[in-house]
Amino acid sequence: MQNTNLPSKLAKPAERALTSAGITTIEQLTDWRESDLKKLHGMGPKAMGQLLAALQEKGLSFKE
Repeated sequence: MQNTNLPSKLAKPAERALTSAGITTIEQLTDWRESDLKKLHGMGPKAMGQLLAALQEKGLSFKE
């Protein structure tokens, strides 16, 4: 993935799921509920943990 600040160790299925949903940056995750992201094919518990950690590192969170 180019022009992204998503976690570099994110699994390929999770990367494809996010890209298919139009998500290429951590900041775009704030427009999504965690429960909705979990529904994307390829988004497993490990990927969700990595995304949550990346959000928290920037002081951000998923949409409520």
